[in-house]
Amino acid sequence: MSQSQQPQHQPQSQPHSHYLKPNSLATRLNRTIGWLARRGISLAGSADLAVRGRKSGEWRRVPVNPMAYGDGRYLVSARGNSEWVRNMRAAGGGELRVGRRTRPFTAVEVPPAEAPALLRAYLKRWGWEVKAYFGEITADSSDEELLAAAPRHPVFRITET
Repeated sequence: MSQSQQPQHQPQSQPHSHYLKPNSLATRLNRTIGWLARRGISLAGSADLAVRGRKSGEWRRVPVNPMAYGDGRYLVSARGNSEWVRNMRAAGGGELRVGRRTRPFTAVEVPPAEAPALLRAYLKRWGWEVKAYFGEITADSSDEELLAAAPRHPVFRITET
């Protein structure tokens, strides 16, 4: 098949481009929650996530809400394709810390088709905290609505090493 006969692919929406940048209040709040987690105070199950920067190789930290679901543990990015998500994809793991306990883990991204039940569980637990990042999507949304939202909210299954 010649170059001119090859099928032309239409650009698709890029779920990896979805990211909601925190405002200054959220940034200060995240710093405080991370600081507390590093000192052993977990607010609503929060932990301090450390993951190696994909360019610098330096540890980057952000507070997250690790979630137990079924027989696994998961991290959900409410804000979308954030820096920690891109670093996690490159590093394949990181560390969760609450106080002196640091738990190294490996991470595998869950395909969006498998994420709706995880997003529903996450929103049941932390919807009050992250509702601004999910728009009209709630724990009571239909499976179809959660499936449509899944590409905008990456989910990682984590396994302690």
